[in-house]
Order: sequence, then C-alpha cells, then structure tokens
Amino acid sequence: MDDVTDDPTRQQRQRMVDEQLVARDIVDEPVLAAMREVPRHRFVPDAYRSHAYADHPVPLADGATVSQPYIVALMTQLAAIRPGDRVLEIGTGSGYQAAVLAELGAEVYTIEVTEDLATRAARTLTELAYTNVHVRHGDGYRGWPEHAPFAAILVTAAAPTLPPPLTDQLAVGGRLVIPLGRGFQDLQVLERRAHDLRTVSVLPVQFVPMTGEIETKRDSHAPRVP
Repeated sequence: MDDVTDDPTRQQRQRMVDEQLVARDIVDEPVLAAMREVPRHRFVPDAYRSHAYADHPVPLADGATVSQPYIVALMTQLAAIRPGDRVLEIGTGSGYQAAVLAELGAEVYTIEVTEDLATRAARTLTELAYTNVHVRHGDGYRGWPEHAPFAAILVTAAAPTLPPPLTDQLAVGGRLVIPLGRGFQDLQVLERRAHDLRTVSVLPVQFVPMTGEIETKRDSHAPRVP
C-alpha cells in the first residue's frame, strides 16, 4: 500500500488495536499488524470519518456497513491466513476487510452485489496500491470458481443457509468463516478436511443479510461435501 508514515490517524489505529483488539481475544500478531497498518478512515464515507476507529460498525450506502474493527480482526484471525494464500471474500462493502487480508500477503478475490460499492471499493484499493485484491461486481452465492480452491473464504453478510458452492470451493485444510441465520446470527468456522467439514460455533453476531440467489434457497445448514 502507499506510504502512510505521516498519517495523523496512525495513533488512532494503534489505540484501536490496543483497546479494542488486544484487550479482547485477538492475539495473532500479523492480524494486529495489518489492523495497525490499513487506514480504515479511507474506507469510511466522509460524513463518518470521525467514527472510523470507533468500536462499532460504520454505515455505507444501501444498508451496508463497514464492520466493527473487532469483528474484522476476529474473522481474519479465524481464517488463519498465510502469505500467498488465495482468499475469497463475499461482500466487499467498502473494501476494508479485503485490504486487511491483502496486508497479510493474501491474493484476495472479493465479490460485491451492489455495483456502486464494488466500484468505490475498487477505486479506494487502487488508490492505496493494493495490487493483490481483485474486485468483481456480482452475486457471491456461487463464489469465484475460476480461481478455486481457496485457502480461506470469508462471508461478510449473513446467509440464512450455507451456500454449497462456497464449501465446494474450499481447499482441504481451508476455512470458511460465515455468519449463519436470520436476525441475530451465529458466526461459524467450517474447516474442510479430507472427507468432511468440521464446524465450530464462535459467537452470536448481527450482520446485514446476504442478498441475491441465496434468498431463493430453502433453510438447510447441512453442507454438501463431495
């Protein structure tokens, strides 16, 4: 990314990391370093710049949000990203989560259903010189099969059911981090093993709902494993 050495918000990022992340259960040092580095205020609408580093989500257009810093860090930590990993994100939003993943050295493929958000996110990521993020406007339900399998998949909108195409695109040993349910949801981590998926429930969360093809699917949390 570009040089932010003189960025006056660097101290705000340090305080955010110390008070909101380290003080909780974020212990992964590369994740903490990425959260210190990415200029979150660049991904927040001008009207909310003063709230960029606060301990809550920030509104975007069309009901979307920039997730709370703690949730971004938690999902990133749960995904266990390593440099060089190919990572899929469903729900680009502002592009902030994608930038954090890119800071970890991942090759990031991110899909956003709202065209204006996809365009804005791509512009911001380009301005910050994140050349390892690829933004696509479209419905994320079917993932991005041309670049599968993925070492990690993060879904930043709540799915009422588990999308089978996403589990299909997960590499063996890879992790899918996803909020499941309606209203308040359950943040889950699904890890693909050789012949099945291991599921861990993490904590209750509240994300904006995933839209598009997912809305036509019947409720079933049972993943399909080939």
